[in-house]
Amino acid sequence: MGHHVTFYEKDVDYYRAHRDFSSCDYCDLVLYPDWDSVRSFALAEAAEADVVLVGSYCPEGARINDDLLELRGPMRAFYDLDTPITLANLCYGSIEYLRRDQMREFDLYLSFTGGSILDTLETDYEVRLARALYGCVDSDLHARVAPQSAFACDLSYMGTHAPDRQEKLERLFVAPAQRLPGRSFLLAGSLYPRNWSWPTNVRKLEHIPPDQHASLYSSSRLTLNITRNGMARTGYCPSGRFFEAAACGTPIVTDWFEGLDAFFVPGDEVFVANSTDDVVSAVLTYDQDLRAMAGRARERALSEHTGDCRARELLRCLEDARWPALNRARVERGASQRSGPGTLEVAS
Repeated sequence: MGHHVTFYEKDVDYYRAHRDFSSCDYCDLVLYPDWDSVRSFALAEAAEADVVLVGSYCPEGARINDDLLELRGPMRAFYDLDTPITLANLCYGSIEYLRRDQMREFDLYLSFTGGSILDTLETDYEVRLARALYGCVDSDLHARVAPQSAFACDLSYMGTHAPDRQEKLERLFVAPAQRLPGRSFLLAGSLYPRNWSWPTNVRKLEHIPPDQHASLYSSSRLTLNITRNGMARTGYCPSGRFFEAAACGTPIVTDWFEGLDAFFVPGDEVFVANSTDDVVSAVLTYDQDLRAMAGRARERALSEHTGDCRARELLRCLEDARWPALNRARVERGASQRSGPGTLEVAS
């Protein structure tokens, strides 16, 4: 879209072991060992940018925020991928990637979670402008492909172990597997305790590279989405994998969260499961009905939830933060007008 992007990412051990690439054609990717080693160069580059965007979970993020918030040239933005988790943790003090006093200093606060939490950010945390920027799907990478026997299953679930998803995992994945011993289940994800005893019809894979996600979904008769409790409580929190599965034409079973119907029509484009019985019923649905439901969800995902759609939404958010006339809250605070976006710098 005519914008130049530089992306800074700390080169940590876990991601190095599973890295998909170290360079790409759509941005300048800078992998750095620690902030001190790249600080001078990064700040000089950031000072020349039109927009500087820092992501949540950025190692040493609070320190980096202090450095970037001192810059007066670029628009300063923060992108929170787990806003409810961030706010809950801030109740107990500062966190590595953000302090409460920094939140009001950003020109724009982007949130992976929408709904009422945006009002909370502006009212309770004095954020200047809060906007939702949801997950998305790369339609070039996620499409229906030939199924692979290694991933073939009736129901798949892909997700890293998290304590606040445990109860739902037991109810919506493990229990259905126990109830349907003749059906096959596949769990893909890391950090699960090694001493767990899985039903015999559950296969466990530690890691599936992103370039194989489409094969997993295309080999799954259905796939399961589970929302972390902290996210589900505030709602409007669709996972990016939610859209990936839909783009691959895979029927989705998901737990309910407020705002789900803003992304897909429950019962028509996705199954909503609150109980083990709901999941069992979905697995036993006729193939032709599953294909019809998946087709409707795929059409919705490709028209409303692609990376192209989100990029345009990001640019609109930046314009809202740029022009005081489009942001009454910033006018009331006497905020100054900033130059337009042309170069975007991201720290992660």
